[in-house]
Amino acid sequence: MKEASGIAPVADRYDGYIVDLWGVIHNGVAPYPGAPECLQQLRQAGKRVILLSNAPRRADTVQVGLRAMGIGDDLYEGLMTSGECTRRMLQARTDPWFAQLGRRMLHLGPQKDVDLFAGLDLDVVEDPAQADFVLNTGPDADRGEEDITPYLPVLDQCARHGLKMICANPDQQVIRGSRRLLCAGALASRYEESHGGDVRWIGKPHPEVYALVAGMMDLPLSRILAVGDSLATDMRGAKGAGVDGCWVLGGIHQEMLGGSWAEGRDADYALAVEEAHGAGLDPAVCVPSFRW
Repeated sequence: MKEASGIAPVADRYDGYIVDLWGVIHNGVAPYPGAPECLQQLRQAGKRVILLSNAPRRADTVQVGLRAMGIGDDLYEGLMTSGECTRRMLQARTDPWFAQLGRRMLHLGPQKDVDLFAGLDLDVVEDPAQADFVLNTGPDADRGEEDITPYLPVLDQCARHGLKMICANPDQQVIRGSRRLLCAGALASRYEESHGGDVRWIGKPHPEVYALVAGMMDLPLSRILAVGDSLATDMRGAKGAGVDGCWVLGGIHQEMLGGSWAEGRDADYALAVEEAHGAGLDPAVCVPSFRW
């Protein structure tokens, strides 16, 4: 894994960029310093940029949020989310696992995520005893987003009724501003590990979402760089998709790697190499943050 000061030193090696959002472009509240400018530089250089997020919402909804942060549509060519991929699979039912699901769905997640399934041929129920399966889009503000304990009763009920679970966001946690919050992946992991639940994970690092992005980009794999801050999702996903990875150290793993936005301190490169190798991964390059 080579160390670079930013994207500029490696830009000429790739024609297409798969770029993560949360932890790379923004922290859930505002863009990271230099990130919008880096997107602008890539676009001016004629690079194809597809944003890929594990947000459990539709791509159009995420795009509206980006605009509100000042990330304009002109800074990228396309956008795909795990939520968009999940919706398409729920609608098509061509995948054997999805084909076996019934139509009565329990939604475990906040109201802001209902666009994922709005308009589909589904009967949304509130009682696990009445459901055929559960769609997990993550914690909600009412039960809290930092402690899994309030969600254990509903996970127990779903397990007792043998419900299959769709996890529409494989992330375990995310940083919003300065807070670490649980994601759908944390609930799905508990359901899978403690209850033996049947979970279908949609989003990075799993292949379905990368197949959609590959179709949008239409470039040789050797000319594509996947940029992300998570080893477990972004870098493992890049490896599985057969493309080079660029690990952004200033995101979800920043504290673990000794970095700090508040103190203006970059993560430790030697420690990053150790962590990547320990995870069985070897990204092509690492950068302190997504900057030119």
